[in-house]
Amino acid sequence: MEFLNRLFTALFEVHPLHAMIVHFPIGLTGAAFLFILIAAIRRSNVMEKAAFANIALAAFTVLLAGATGLRDNANYYSGSAPNVEWKIILAIALFLVTAATAGVHWRIPDLMQKPASKVFYIAAYGVSFALALVLSFLGGVILYGF
Repeated sequence: MEFLNRLFTALFEVHPLHAMIVHFPIGLTGAAFLFILIAAIRRSNVMEKAAFANIALAAFTVLLAGATGLRDNANYYSGSAPNVEWKIILAIALFLVTAATAGVHWRIPDLMQKPASKVFYIAAYGVSFALALVLSFLGGVILYGF
């Protein structure tokens, strides 16, 4: 029981929770972008479905990462972490792009078969991953400086 008590104390009081959660949207957007590129090159429905699953999960984990980021900013930086305004703006943009990409695919599952929408659909995955990378860089600035 002592171990569990120490574990919960470490997770929720000592260590920033955001640092553990934030890797999910980064990895999921990266995997989604890779899968959609493979799907486009190989014309693979399986890879396109994998990309969709990853981008949908990324939208959900962006919300978790944002909530833990706001919590940790308040608890560890008194609300004034470096670049906090930009991180919030970019996190909202990342959520909107990932959620919109997943939502459009949900409503129109054959986007990859339409040449006009295919380019924008693939670009949305790329934008999602690029936003996640910029956010991760800004997070590194908070931890390690510029």
